[in-house]
Amino acid sequence: MPALIPTDFTAKIIWLGRVSYRDATLRAEPLDEVLATFAGVEGEEHAGLTRPSCSRVTSQYPRGTEIRNVRQFSILSAEDLDAIATRMGIEAINPAWVGASMVLQGIPDFTHVPPSSRLQSSAGTTLVVDMENRPCHLPAKVIDEDAPGKGKAFKTAAKGRRGVTAWVEREGILRVGDTVTLHVPDQRPWPHMKAIHGA
Repeated sequence: MPALIPTDFTAKIIWLGRVSYRDATLRAEPLDEVLATFAGVEGEEHAGLTRPSCSRVTSQYPRGTEIRNVRQFSILSAEDLDAIATRMGIEAINPAWVGASMVLQGIPDFTHVPPSSRLQSSAGTTLVVDMENRPCHLPAKVIDEDAPGKGKAFKTAAKGRRGVTAWVEREGILRVGDTVTLHVPDQRPWPHMKAIHGA
């Protein structure tokens, strides 16, 4: 019995990008298409089958521990980017400013799609959603280069709107203009999350 449910929610890829050397800049280079391999996108700072652990998993591992790379893509929605821009008091957010790998348009409340959801193109290229991506201060410097004085507002404005991280389950080409379909796990919500959050 299938464990993933194809939904009627689809989204159009409206932007693709790559961060080649994060030590120099978080600014992403816009691309028309990418080859998504099991190691991610060639030349992308976050590519690889494994990666050093970061702040997302400090409760599990010492920083720098080699772990499986489930953060090959940083995916945001156009709708969430618009909301962040409004909160920041600017006209628009350039996806390159935040080191985006992909921007989708069409899936509501995209940042909160269930972990382990799949985004599958019509050609079968498939990305697995790992988890919500938490906003950080790193985009501030890049934003300030193009919108002086606005960068410091990003971290707060992006809370709950920063998109998701994802990894490649099935290899293939992804192009600007492609449509992806959301597939979600056939699983009820875990009822104990309120106890964990203290609510």
